[in-house]
Amino acid sequence: MATFELHDETTAPEASKPLLAKSRKSFGMVPGLHAVMAEAPGLLEAYQVTHNLFQASSFDNDELTVVWQAINVEHDCHYCVPAHTGIAKSMGVADDITDALRNNTPLPDPRLEALRTFTLSVVRNRGVVDDDTVQAFLDAGFTKRQILEVVLGVAQKVMSNYTNHLADTPVDAPFKKFEWHKAA
Repeated sequence: MATFELHDETTAPEASKPLLAKSRKSFGMVPGLHAVMAEAPGLLEAYQVTHNLFQASSFDNDELTVVWQAINVEHDCHYCVPAHTGIAKSMGVADDITDALRNNTPLPDPRLEALRTFTLSVVRNRGVVDDDTVQAFLDAGFTKRQILEVVLGVAQKVMSNYTNHLADTPVDAPFKKFEWHKAA
């Protein structure tokens, strides 16, 4: 496996330095994911923009977490599952939602379960989702806009999950207590 440097504002390529400063300002630190992505400034910038756009979508905090964690668990991301567990806590998402997502057990709310089911269908079928699955999503109270916002969330998570797999990004200290391994 290739070894990737964990960049900071002093070691990163010039185009990544202001992006890392932005990460530090937003998170109070440079997350390991961003430190790795800094090697490719375009990737880091795309990730930051996509993250901000997805957070500004029509999904509430519980729904954002369902999309993020459904994808993280599906992709078996050793870094993002713990990170998004901590993020969910900071966003006020109930532990029963987070635990169900991490453990791949039923969610406490059928609407959220419909969101997870739809999201996983998008991921597993590479966007080729059958009409019944789309209709079930809409029948659960979601919108056509939200169909496309799931695609936005998938795009964000592909960037992060794939980067973490390729770089074996170490989990950041604040999230180590949320360590996660996919159930066998």
